[in-house]
Amino acid sequence: MTNQWNHIQVSHEGGIVLVCLLDKHILDELTIREIGEELDQVLADAPSPHVVLDFSDVEHLSSSALGMLITLNSRLQDRDGGLCLVNVGEPIGEVFRITRLDRVLSSVSDLAEARAILLGDE
Repeated sequence: MTNQWNHIQVSHEGGIVLVCLLDKHILDELTIREIGEELDQVLADAPSPHVVLDFSDVEHLSSSALGMLITLNSRLQDRDGGLCLVNVGEPIGEVFRITRLDRVLSSVSDLAEARAILLGDE
């Protein structure tokens, strides 16, 4: 299946929507807005409100990108779903700790752990 998105790659796995962020640097407003729009389209069509966001390729993100993540998390919670982040590198993890977003957004090391958190498969 071809990727119809510019900034994300999407797959559906075992009751969750796995979204891989493709940009190394999520810094400028245009990119952040486009990622947000792509995520909105994915969520509108998604059969599940449980999303895992994979940060494997992301090296930097701006404070506006943090805002986008908070908004995404709220929208998913409104649908009785959730958001879990995986493969968050240390520089971004440190930003989450400094801003205390680590208390709002779940960040784990792998997809299995994310699935357990989102779906309660412990």
